[in-house]
Amino acid sequence: MTLKLDHIVILVPELEATIASYSALGFNVQRGGTHTDGATHNALVGFQDGSYLELIAFLREAPAHRWWHYQARGWQGLVDFALLPHDTGAVIAAARARGVDYQGPFDGGRLRPDGVRLDWQTGIAPSVEMPFLCGDVTPRALRVREGDVRVHPNGVTGVAELNVVVDDLAAARARYEALLGRRAEALPAVAGLERVGLALGGTTLVLARPTGAAGAPAWAGALAARGAQAAQFVLRSPTATARTALPLAGTQGAPIEIVPG
Repeated sequence: MTLKLDHIVILVPELEATIASYSALGFNVQRGGTHTDGATHNALVGFQDGSYLELIAFLREAPAHRWWHYQARGWQGLVDFALLPHDTGAVIAAARARGVDYQGPFDGGRLRPDGVRLDWQTGIAPSVEMPFLCGDVTPRALRVREGDVRVHPNGVTGVAELNVVVDDLAAARARYEALLGRRAEALPAVAGLERVGLALGGTTLVLARPTGAAGAPAWAGALAARGAQAAQFVLRSPTATARTALPLAGTQGAPIEIVPG
């Protein structure tokens, strides 16, 4: 069973303004439509590696929604990410057999602006630093469009690295190894972080634990403010000449870097 990165979720306060700001950063942004519960609508930034960014905004109050607690606290930016299962129910069953209590599958869907309906199933993780599962029922190309929509003026072709900040590295590592069915690899400690890595297709998932108050203050601050969760990601672009951090005002608070590659 091989799981790869499906998409990264970025919660934003207002969708049209976000579409404009991401377009100004050199991304080709597609309007996604409204989810079937009527609580949220989204826009997508699709990449040639098959992953995408989901820019999502609330349309109404939705206390039962997975990300409403962020909205209620006025938080925005990176809030979650999803892996792509070949069969959502089978992956949930396998994870449970290895001691990771994913819940589901649950039905979900969205109506695109062109009237096309698409459906998927999700699996919900037992802890907040772990991803949810998002497996297609209708053809994936309906949800994640192909072709020129994946070509961006800034040259980005995919997600090189996704960093998740955790407070207990050993426990998080064990849960991820059980979900993915393979061992994590120790990575060199950098900037006050103890790290391990796992491959998600062409993306490296990094679990990182701040190792002291003096090290990695931004990461330690993120952990203190929001708890263990996805904290930052890196995009690759063959046209990039140096590692560059995108302005947080433009990304709606999501820490994003672009690297050559």
